[in-house]
Amino acid sequence: MFAKAFRVKSNTAIKGSDRRRLRADVAAAFPGLGTDQVSVLVPGKEELNTVKLYAHRGDAVTVYVSGGNPILFELEKNLYPTVYTLWSYPDLLPTFTTWPLVLEKLVGGADLMLPGLVVPPAGLPQVQKGDLCAITLVGNRAPVAVGIAAMSTAEMLTSGLKGRGFSMLHTYQDHLCPKGRQLDIKKSSYRKLSKFLQQMQQEQIVQVEELSKGVESIVAVDWKHPRITSFVIPEPSPTSQTIQEGSREQPYHPPDIKSLYCVPANMTLLFQESGHKKGSILEGGEVRTIIINYAKKNDLVDANNKNLVKLDPILCDCILEKNEQHTVMKLPWDSLLTRCFEKLQPAYQVSFPGQEPIVKKGKICPIDISLAQRASNKKVTVVRNLEPYGLDPCSVASILQQRCQASTTVTPAPGAKDSLQVQIQGNQVHHLSRLLLEEYRLPRKYIQGLEKAPKPAKKK
Repeated sequence: MFAKAFRVKSNTAIKGSDRRRLRADVAAAFPGLGTDQVSVLVPGKEELNTVKLYAHRGDAVTVYVSGGNPILFELEKNLYPTVYTLWSYPDLLPTFTTWPLVLEKLVGGADLMLPGLVVPPAGLPQVQKGDLCAITLVGNRAPVAVGIAAMSTAEMLTSGLKGRGFSMLHTYQDHLCPKGRQLDIKKSSYRKLSKFLQQMQQEQIVQVEELSKGVESIVAVDWKHPRITSFVIPEPSPTSQTIQEGSREQPYHPPDIKSLYCVPANMTLLFQESGHKKGSILEGGEVRTIIINYAKKNDLVDANNKNLVKLDPILCDCILEKNEQHTVMKLPWDSLLTRCFEKLQPAYQVSFPGQEPIVKKGKICPIDISLAQRASNKKVTVVRNLEPYGLDPCSVASILQQRCQASTTVTPAPGAKDSLQVQIQGNQVHHLSRLLLEEYRLPRKYIQGLEKAPKPAKKK
């Protein structure tokens, strides 16, 4: 799911009530976690953000980020742990093992095939089709992937361990994994370094001595201790390093936006002969071809004037108004096609470089620039609807703050669900115009409000 770069829609701090709700959801989804463990995973006061994004195939995903690390992600109301969480709770999910060389394939987006499984002496864990599972590597207890079982354990064995075993959702080193993060002892179950060192010494992993008053030092480490060797994180392969490089912020490229048409219920009969039904999405060229073929197939082209098309009952019902039903018998080709396009419902397709196209019904909302008055009659510039064009409002606000040398804020857009607006102090439409048109190269027709830029002062 995160094998390719994704598009961030919003990144907001989570509220207190939402934290409590998330804790309840985690406890319900993973009953093996105790209350204290849930409180550590979803902290009460530490930084916790909700990141809403679109995966490269268009899936809407919510990621919960704590201390800069993704800890959970939600897809279609199902909650999943990330590998970061599984490193802290390696027994949270049933675990299957594969070979280290397979990791490179998983990072690249491949599912885990059954021939790649390593069967331990005790046998495979017992799971059912659809169960959430963790994947580890031989000689390393730390999970490197999260996936869904494509069949039960019994079916795996019956198949002779052939076929697809797991649909992968997330892997170590995919685009969800940030690079260069540091571990924070305060966010662990130990809370304090002294408690952590005390526990490690009891397990004979390290030896701690007080070399000077009040200062404890680690004087020896048992690097061969099972607790250390079992949690060695695999070195990234050249391929995964290349993939990780791709997760860095890329230059913005404007999307390709294409107008489409959706077949409404009252035009179904006109399009069903060509294999389409209510709700079918068509390009303009496809619509023209279907209408022309329909007229020719049903002998509707006027024999005396090839520029006219006779209207049969189906065409009459589709494109004529009630007061025209008994008066309009023929239409020119251009008029017929124009009326058909007007009766179809609008839709559009947005394609970002390297991602699957996103198709939606309705008309795409243009980026809206407006001016508003705030306290003390101060004027501010407000920008809405940046997200459909692949623009992160927080990034745009940061750029404008530097360009305009003015304060900026990002707030929820009134009346728009899951959408943010950027507010900049003063009339900054000129700066917005240069940013959107010249640097981001967005077509002018998708931006409204550019005419509100301040007029140049008249020369005296």
